[in-house]
Amino acid sequence: MPEFFHDLLFETAHRAPRREALVHRETRLNYEELAGEVYQITARLLQLGLQRLDRVAVYLEKRPETISSFFSISHAGAVFVPINPILKPDQIAHILNDCQVRFLITSSPRLEALGEVLAQCPALSATILVDPFQPPAITHSPCHPWKISPPPPAMPLHRTIPTDMAAILYTSGSTGKPKGVVLSHLNLVTGAKSVAQYLNLTQEDRLLSVLPLSFDYGLNQITTAFLSGACAVLLNHLLPLDIIKEIRRESITGLAAVPPLWIQLSSLTWPDPPSCSLRYYTNSGGAMPERTLELLRSKLPGARPYLMYGLTEAFRSTYLPPEEVDRRPGSIGKAIPYAEILVVREDGTPCVAHEPGELVHRGPLVALGYWNDLEKTAERFKPAPSLPAQLMLTEIAVWSGDTVKRDEDGFLYFVGRRDEMIKTSGYRVSPTEIEEVVYATGLVDEVIAVGLPDPVLGQSIALVATPPKGAEAPLNDAEILRACQRTLPAFMVPQRIACCPESPMPRNNNGKIDRKRVIALYLNHPAL
Repeated sequence: MPEFFHDLLFETAHRAPRREALVHRETRLNYEELAGEVYQITARLLQLGLQRLDRVAVYLEKRPETISSFFSISHAGAVFVPINPILKPDQIAHILNDCQVRFLITSSPRLEALGEVLAQCPALSATILVDPFQPPAITHSPCHPWKISPPPPAMPLHRTIPTDMAAILYTSGSTGKPKGVVLSHLNLVTGAKSVAQYLNLTQEDRLLSVLPLSFDYGLNQITTAFLSGACAVLLNHLLPLDIIKEIRRESITGLAAVPPLWIQLSSLTWPDPPSCSLRYYTNSGGAMPERTLELLRSKLPGARPYLMYGLTEAFRSTYLPPEEVDRRPGSIGKAIPYAEILVVREDGTPCVAHEPGELVHRGPLVALGYWNDLEKTAERFKPAPSLPAQLMLTEIAVWSGDTVKRDEDGFLYFVGRRDEMIKTSGYRVSPTEIEEVVYATGLVDEVIAVGLPDPVLGQSIALVATPPKGAEAPLNDAEILRACQRTLPAFMVPQRIACCPESPMPRNNNGKIDRKRVIALYLNHPAL
């Protein structure tokens, strides 16, 4: 079995070289062709001076070069950093600086869109363009073509062990800017083995990749497909109907999505059951509404639903087997293979049945921590509560911050989030990141961003703000929204703005803004 991320591709290429591996529009690559591409790009990266554990950012939409970049970077002994293509330049600059990216792999139009922000990234030493090479007029680091002729010769690889870091995936925290979750080769390979096992994936499966590859959930569509010898079909969809069309066109057997997308898909017309190729579908990133699940099951009677819970810090934690969906409504299931899930009190002792407690995940899927953030790492990655004291060893587990409860049969049920994270459209959004953008406008004195329950988005984003000190006019809602639209991706733009006439906003005993009181008073939502 594979030990390294890149072996997920290479081992399948060795045993089934002619099987179709990757489809994107009219491009079709078998495993031998894709592996050959990866070997060539690996040599190219090493030729350009890539060092062991260098961070390499990949800022591209879903396309073959994105996939070959990930595996080439891993094979060379470096660390790939996928960047969500919908992020704005300032957010990208934060990622590049936070993990000191040395190489950036992108396309000419995307490089041009980054503009002057790359001048703020002193660690960046080279940019590699995947499209036909034309040196840009303005650049802040040397630009190189993706391929050269003749191809560079194979070069010595940097030494790698399975517990070395392989990827950094950026995820929003409850405060501040996105944090980089550091994943090892062991994390990524074990995650692929675990999910492929309970989904019963085989080389006959065809997985449709619609989620961003910067998400662990989206990346896992690639790793599980390659481990199983299946085919991954890449789709940058504009409309939900595009997904149904692609399922029909490519005879897709497996589809993964988040609740807002499932809500849209459940309202559409699907192919008649006898002609629908879909064998299973999965949900993560939030609870799927019961009505949505009912509609999907009625339209896709031949497909099995897998309802899952996960967090980037531990990749995936639980799944509910399809045969339990009717018996356990609302359950997030039990631990996935190679993981143990604990429900504990604040003192670390185990909860009894139906007693709410914090979900703690232990095992080889636990990430290495947050990049460049010792304080946040210490808060979330702490000693596992169940290790025997006689071993005199410390095992690190992920303490999720989420409250769950367990029934008598061991099935878990999600209760709520302990932090103030906003979960919208399948994304985890930091309130602080939105608040900083609004503060920068000078149009408010104080502001908080919150998530409100939404039947489609999971949560919609709302702002409560006070006008600037001394201002006689009310809040300029339109200008605040325009500033957010200029600076933030669409899923982070607030849908609602409420004015708080109190200045300063109500405080709690710690002197902080009393968020619950503000929400209840000015958004008329006492349940939060």
